[in-house]
Amino acid sequence: MVSIGFSPCPNDTFIFYALVNKKIDVKGIDLNPVIEDVETLNRLAMKKTLDVTKISCHAFYYLQDDYHFLRSGGALGKGCGPLLVVRNSELGVESFDFNDKKIAIPGELTTAFLLLKLHLASTQNSTLKTQHFIAMPFYEIMNAVSEGTADAGLIIHESRFTYADHGLAKVIDLGEWWEKETGLPIPLGGIIAKKSLGMEAVKTIESLIRASVEYSMLHRDDAMPYIKRYSQELSEEVIMKHLSLYVNDHTVDIGDEGEKALRELLKRAREINL
Repeated sequence: MVSIGFSPCPNDTFIFYALVNKKIDVKGIDLNPVIEDVETLNRLAMKKTLDVTKISCHAFYYLQDDYHFLRSGGALGKGCGPLLVVRNSELGVESFDFNDKKIAIPGELTTAFLLLKLHLASTQNSTLKTQHFIAMPFYEIMNAVSEGTADAGLIIHESRFTYADHGLAKVIDLGEWWEKETGLPIPLGGIIAKKSLGMEAVKTIESLIRASVEYSMLHRDDAMPYIKRYSQELSEEVIMKHLSLYVNDHTVDIGDEGEKALRELLKRAREINL
């Protein structure tokens, strides 16, 4: 039995639809799906609970000794980065002052949080302390900001398409910042597999994930009911926008540019002494 973790977000359920539902030949591998929020998956990986799992690229910084980063199934791209948002009624959105503000984040191991820390370090605004950040599930962040529980929120996934409906305004597009800084795609997440499985098993799993992605690309309508079953956002229009951003050529294979992006993220993480 191989435990395989992925999130309920549309891009992940799209990727794993064919594999989990045996629409492709699974090569005799018995899979046990574990569907959790990505920060929960990050934490499970830190405990080495899962054999194969989706994780944030930030979390991989701590997992390199025990896991291989697979070439298929990742979330890398351009124009798809996390956004920092505030209430739309707040004055001076363009010059938002981070000091003494409570910022809701989707988890301390998410790439979104790492990108925010890298941005703050690059702008010399590195005086924030950990207690200014409030970790919560990503789908609770917009309400936390609109209701005043948090002064700002770091949003990911399909929230980037719906934040204005919650009366929120964008302060920073961290993906846009990353692309200007590096010229590289944003390495948000990827699939990792335990080194203890052995290289033959890891390569087989990697090829199955690639085949699963390719199947869904050819059978989007078949995959949609499975995607909707888990998605926080049921609008098919929003789901399709989500997929068009987060599922791309890098999802099939990370490619040279994707490898460079991952290496750059890990290098910058080291530089700010994670």
